[in-house]
Amino acid sequence: MKFLDLIRTALAGFRSHKMRAFLTVLGIVIGVMTVISILSLVQGMNASVEKQIQSLGSNTIMVAKATFGMGHIDVDEVSKRKDLTVQDAEAMTQLPAVKMVSPVKSRQIGSVNYRGRKATQVEVDGVNADYEFVGNYPVESGRFITRDDYLRRASVCVIGSYLVDNLFPNEDPIGKLLALGNSRFLIVGVLQSKGSFLGQSMDNVIFIPFTTFELSFPKAIGFGGLFGMQIQVMSRSTEQIDDAVDQIRELLRRRRGLTYDKPDNFGINTQDTIRDIYKNITGVAFIVMIAVAAISLLVGGIGIMNIMLVSVTERTKEIGLRKAIGASSQNILLQFLTEAVILSGIGGLIGVGLGLGIAGIISAVSPLKAAAPIWTIFLGFGFSAAVGIFFGIYPANRAARLNPIQALRYE
Repeated sequence: MKFLDLIRTALAGFRSHKMRAFLTVLGIVIGVMTVISILSLVQGMNASVEKQIQSLGSNTIMVAKATFGMGHIDVDEVSKRKDLTVQDAEAMTQLPAVKMVSPVKSRQIGSVNYRGRKATQVEVDGVNADYEFVGNYPVESGRFITRDDYLRRASVCVIGSYLVDNLFPNEDPIGKLLALGNSRFLIVGVLQSKGSFLGQSMDNVIFIPFTTFELSFPKAIGFGGLFGMQIQVMSRSTEQIDDAVDQIRELLRRRRGLTYDKPDNFGINTQDTIRDIYKNITGVAFIVMIAVAAISLLVGGIGIMNIMLVSVTERTKEIGLRKAIGASSQNILLQFLTEAVILSGIGGLIGVGLGLGIAGIISAVSPLKAAAPIWTIFLGFGFSAAVGIFFGIYPANRAARLNPIQALRYE
């Protein structure tokens, strides 16, 4: 039989057993739909997180008292480590692979008020003039903190868009005074919106000169108390980030008098560190979701095999007649295998469409964003075809091996 004849025969069989064909296709539809919707959401989430990581600056290095990560942190050991200092930051500016450096101290304030309006859980950071570039926080209006502000310990601040929306919804915040602790700060700039990072807003921030921060908030508490001052470093290029890390490590070990046999008592964090944290957080969940999708496809494949076995049994006389008039075992095998592949292919097509639709709906009504690279669509079709072939081989082979005389006598 020619290939087109095989397809026509398969379609004719589907038309004569519509309900059976529908139930067979349904299992594949559910499996492929699950795979595509999960992969679309996972790819969208990965793209979103990668964009957020890139927003931190592709050649930014964060030096702290400990390395960030998902593992257990010995709080007692870290708290006993020597704090980073402004002198450490100044020494880093002399390194060949380093372009800019900013010391950073943080303090979270429960709420900031302005004329009856309030913004909650605001992070106040003490930084220098280079942090606009090191931290990748460009200004939308006004200006950033200057070196003069830093040297004069000026009471000025730059605020994020979250505070603009909540405290100054209908007015220009530039030139307004904002109360932070026991001091009042003149707003000199507004930052461009950066969105959120791993669920945390990056716009709910206030930057003040580092020297002013030390006067206004002399005692860090909470998370800031554990990690103390951090130093944000920008390497001269993305290609030199590894050189910068090595030079920073050598500098701090030398300044701290660490011999070769002693471990680092500080942490150096890059974008790769953050990516590893994200992978650790999502790795188990991703495996579980893929397992659920694989089980769905397995169930769909078993459904195809069962329905095809029933079809072989019901069409035993037809198979015997075909063999009696000259059809070979290979023709019978290809006929039933073609039916299985066509059924799974139709299920794959419908499943891909429904999967993309479900991912799009979830993306529209939730913060999760869907992304469907072309390979996910091919993967959906590939899965469905593979399931059709794998679970269709046994019924097709069983049909091909039927004895024509016994098949014609079958009741």
